Amino acid sequence: MAKKPYIVALEEHYHDPDIVAVSVMEGRANPEIRRRLDDLGELRLKEMDEAGIDFQVLSLGAPATQRLDPGSALQLTRAVNDRLHEAVRAKPDRFGAFAALPTTTEAKLAADELERTVTKLGFVGGMLHGLSAGIFLDDKRFWPVYERAEKLDVPIYMHPAVPHPAVLDAYLKDYLPRHPMLQRAAWGFTIETATLGIRLVLSGVFDAYPNLKIILGHLGEGLPFYLWRIDSALARDGEHAKGFREKFLKHFYITTSGFFSSIALECCIKEMGLERIMFSVDYPYVDNKPGTDWALHELKLSDAEREKLLSGNAKRILKLK
Repeated sequence: MAKKPYIVALEEHYHDPDIVAVSVMEGRANPEIRRRLDDLGELRLKEMDEAGIDFQVLSLGAPATQRLDPGSALQLTRAVNDRLHEAVRAKPDRFGAFAALPTTTEAKLAADELERTVTKLGFVGGMLHGLSAGIFLDDKRFWPVYERAEKLDVPIYMHPAVPHPAVLDAYLKDYLPRHPMLQRAAWGFTIETATLGIRLVLSGVFDAYPNLKIILGHLGEGLPFYLWRIDSALARDGEHAKGFREKFLKHFYITTSGFFSSIALECCIKEMGLERIMFSVDYPYVDNKPGTDWALHELKLSDAEREKLLSGNAKRILKLK
């Protein structure tokens, strides 16, 4: 490389004090992670600079505002997004933002908040985290959010949260005392978010909104590896069930957040195309430097391909200036 490429990371989290006060937020048990989640200034910028990250797209950590009481969800979410806007406005050359969305309230209000943050505050899309009040986000009650995202031409980033208690009880409870990360990044996040990805394709939402864009982190939660098998098996259900892989490849984009495997990325590139993959770290749950070291020095990519992965695709998909 003649010089270090510009690097954008877009699954990078923080915590808002008002939401911490009223909701159980993921990741606060570890004091070092908590310190980083609470920082949108000196420490975050220092660690970005040390790893060579030029720009972060910030997002409220899971479960964001999706478990708030419906009566207060909209007001609190608007205040959260306004404070995030102030942080971005203070460092516009270093930060962008995904909107938190109040999905426990009326979906039209959540859609209106997406529109407000995009058109008034300059946000690049919205991020949703796991279930909303125990309901998968493919449910038609949430479709006004997707309709608005298509109208605004911005993506919705589907981020995990801890799965439904019934899933944990049935699948993992006997191992959780010794391996608590099973309910999170080790497996639970993938169970929930990959399931949501499949449900979105089957729900018909992409037929209703043919230009809707969805982002999945963690190299697509494993779905790129399974596309052929899912598509082949669903086709046995009849004519109405065909085309799963085609819809996924049209509507989904993925990131490398917390998944720095060259072999896995090679699979994703061959299945989806490099143009649909963006670099991310998953800070502060994952350290910045292993991610940039991997992307800059381990990946067997040309300079042009590396530039697409590290910033070019994000600039195009998120319309970053």
